[in-house]
Amino acid sequence: MLRSVPTGTWMPAWVPESTAILSVLLLLCSIVNSTTGGYDGSMLNGLNILPSYTEYFHLTPATKGLNTASTFIGGFFGPIFAGVIADRFGRRPAIFWGTLVTLVGIILQGSAQNIAMFVIARIILGAGGQISGIAATVYLCETFPSRWRTWGLGLLNNCFYIGALIAAGITLGTSKWQSTWAWRAPSFFQAIFSVICLLFLPFIPESPRWLVARDQYEDARLVVALANADGDLQDPVAMAVYKQIIDTIEWEKKEGRTMSPKEIFKTPTARKRVLIGGSAGPFSCIAGNIIASYYLGDELKTAGINSADDQLKANVVLNIWCLFCCLLGTQLADVWGRKPTALLSQSLLIICLFIIGGLSKMYADNESGASQSLVYGDVAVMFLFQGFYSIAWTPLLTLYPPEVMDYPIRANGNAFSSFALNGFALLLVFVMPIGLDNIGWKMYMINGSWDIVTLVLIAVYWVETKGKTIEEIDALFEDGAHSTVRNVEDIRKGREALDVEKLEKDLQGDMGLKKRFT
Repeated sequence: MLRSVPTGTWMPAWVPESTAILSVLLLLCSIVNSTTGGYDGSMLNGLNILPSYTEYFHLTPATKGLNTASTFIGGFFGPIFAGVIADRFGRRPAIFWGTLVTLVGIILQGSAQNIAMFVIARIILGAGGQISGIAATVYLCETFPSRWRTWGLGLLNNCFYIGALIAAGITLGTSKWQSTWAWRAPSFFQAIFSVICLLFLPFIPESPRWLVARDQYEDARLVVALANADGDLQDPVAMAVYKQIIDTIEWEKKEGRTMSPKEIFKTPTARKRVLIGGSAGPFSCIAGNIIASYYLGDELKTAGINSADDQLKANVVLNIWCLFCCLLGTQLADVWGRKPTALLSQSLLIICLFIIGGLSKMYADNESGASQSLVYGDVAVMFLFQGFYSIAWTPLLTLYPPEVMDYPIRANGNAFSSFALNGFALLLVFVMPIGLDNIGWKMYMINGSWDIVTLVLIAVYWVETKGKTIEEIDALFEDGAHSTVRNVEDIRKGREALDVEKLEKDLQGDMGLKKRFT
């Protein structure tokens, strides 16, 4: 059954009263960026193999690189506006406009008549993807049931591989077409995720934190109840979560906190939150995934896998393997914790990079005499590397930053993290191939060495957020939490009793005071 819920924006909402159904809809609307991104990367890998694509645009290595990297250019500029849009106009409208921009980019890409049109289309696509992606990450963190937050935010980025698998299958199917539709059809199909998002967006509510920040308290309470207790306003967990939200945001207002982008640098605590939470973006980018992805294509050719069909099949296998690993990583983050999962994954990546560097040196020292087992061993370690990367960095990229950052800096802080990630990605996409050409295997040793530095930084500075609501995480950075309700998880599991009648009186008293002074 659908229920009309005020949103405080121009976008109406008719929300299902079932928490389970609402959670599914929240995910479907939020994964548009990750599935589109996964689809895009896998599609470009496939298109770069297709003669119908490379010959149509008369691609050189330079223009092929430009075509591929142009989404990072859009991704570099999108975050500049993403946080402001999400804070000022609402989380749902930001997702809507970002998705619409992405859709325009996809249509232009599929219709491209020359390289310039293709590149501009992909810049638009990248910018729109970042706007909707940042808004979706913040929105899901603030709205998704707290008990499922790890899986909700983890799946948000894990769906990257769902998009990648779909693209790998479609490009494999169209690869035999003898026309430009061999690459245009996969390009146009990329729009399916944006269309799904726009179809389901009217059936999800606005973020309750965003509503409370705009003094729409009763509307926010209803959203919390729908997201946590099938719409039951008297449910202890829903009441506890709502009380934490209003207490914390009221404290932030009294402290003079604003939604300005300057807020992320304003205080030592804000800077600490942004540096720790925002580090997930750059750390994931410099971990070696870009260099590994680049080298894998060369290794497949070196190993004698020259057929476009076989390379496309290898791409499918790789994405299945990575999907399995990121789901495993999400479970580890849920049960074991965010920080231990990151340390495990980063340690495995360092080992793999040094092994790859050693094997590559052996191959470079004697290319003509290198055995097939050496080459295939190198390829196997590359596959392991991609899986180990997916264990932590795929789910944590969208899980950790919004948890660590509090409401006033959450949107702009996540935008800053994405800005840094895309900046590094744009740089590394161009620098890594040059490094491989000039110093070869040593590039892997260098990458492994700076991954050790990253490992130390995670071990020393990261905080553990498992099992806490996003308001309870404040206690890790401030002088304690800012709400009279301390531990929602204990209430949920029955380890702590909540006096519902007393809390209801407190809430009504809070509302009475707020109405008197507004």
